[in-house]
Amino acid sequence: MPRTVGVGHQDFEQMITKNNFYIDKTMFIKEWWENNDAVTLITRPRRFGKTLNLDMTECFFSVTYSGRSDLFQNLSIWQEEKYRELQGTCPVLFLSFAGVKATSFSDARKSICQIIKNLYNKYDFLLESGHLNENEREMYHSISVNMENYLAASSLSALSDYLMRYYGKKVIILLDEYDTPMQEAYVYGYWNEMVSFVRNLFNCTFKTNPFLERAIMTGITRVSKESVFSDLNNIETVTTTSEKYETSFGFTQEEVWNALKEYDLFEEREHVQTWYDGFTFGRSSGIYNPWSVINYTTLQVFIEKNAV
Repeated sequence: MPRTVGVGHQDFEQMITKNNFYIDKTMFIKEWWENNDAVTLITRPRRFGKTLNLDMTECFFSVTYSGRSDLFQNLSIWQEEKYRELQGTCPVLFLSFAGVKATSFSDARKSICQIIKNLYNKYDFLLESGHLNENEREMYHSISVNMENYLAASSLSALSDYLMRYYGKKVIILLDEYDTPMQEAYVYGYWNEMVSFVRNLFNCTFKTNPFLERAIMTGITRVSKESVFSDLNNIETVTTTSEKYETSFGFTQEEVWNALKEYDLFEEREHVQTWYDGFTFGRSSGIYNPWSVINYTTLQVFIEKNAV
């Protein structure tokens, strides 16, 4: 029986447990881990599966999902015995700037600080763990929407420190849509303020953070090195012309053909190719936009089910 096709899903756990349509991209985990880059910045157009891949990566590595072999046992990564042992063994900080869309720097700053505050709330068990001293517990309580810039800048590094003490392992940090605040700042005229704030945050989080195992950042653009990344020289930038991860985001033609076969739509492949083919990442041409393919499949399945 064909899997349920749903549009807009970004929660890996739900997609697997509910048997939703999913194209296996778990070998991205192996490729990324074995490349061993300190900080990886991946840029792709919108709706190419960046958020879902980061969520998948969190589910694989995070101690929160320890013992969840059910999420991966039918996927490619589980055929690698070495990676079975890695599943659920690392503290992971996953945050997204996708919702940081404000017309003023003040509101954008508060939005970012709230995201950080939410992370602290998630791990507030650290306060009673015995791993923080009195000053650190006081600092923990100081994390808020209105915290000082210096505190915001060091907040993710500090949380990495606390988690490393608790779990005994360095932290993986996943940041989705890192560039959304910068796009909004450019449009609404507070670029310089946002650059200054984000530069300090990124420097403390990704460059001078001794508690960081490694990190992934995703976005749709490569913000100039002279601004946000001026202090960072440890980033591996993967753009659409890079060969790394060239088939990890978007659907290959083989994957699309297999999907069409699953839903008895293979005879429509020429139409699908005409409408949705055309992206090239690295050396791989014929990459399809996942959102477009899934929407097409959903529509055709709906028409078939409701045909008179």
